[in-house]
Amino acid sequence: QVQLVESGGGLVKPGGSLRLSCAASGFTSNRYAIGWFRQAPGKEREGVSCISSGGYTDYADSVKGRFTISKDNAKNTVYLQMNSLKPEDTAVYYCAGRYTGYGGGTSNSPDWYGTWGQGTQVTVSS
Repeated sequence: QVQLVESGGGLVKPGGSLRLSCAASGFTSNRYAIGWFRQAPGKEREGVSCISSGGYTDYADSVKGRFTISKDNAKNTVYLQMNSLKPEDTAVYYCAGRYTGYGGGTSNSPDWYGTWGQGTQVTVSS
């Protein structure tokens, strides 16, 4: 059974850093696209970053230069390194996956993905 589990969230001060992990089971990350999304209270879920099975990456404008997505295929894990965090980054962060095979695309649209993790809370506050 395909499953995604996020970890690494927490409370951090503005300007601080966190690294989120998305551990996949039931499939291999080199054949899946993975996206990171976030949802703040009262707001719609928005795409943060995504990575294709071949390693192509994309970012939302609001996080470019601050967040970095990467993956370790041997560990079946995708990471989101978040630096220079701002209070507006506060949200529940989710990872999502979609099978694409080798060389497939990726997307920052939540509708494109079929498998979701349970989410991890990130709070940026002084």
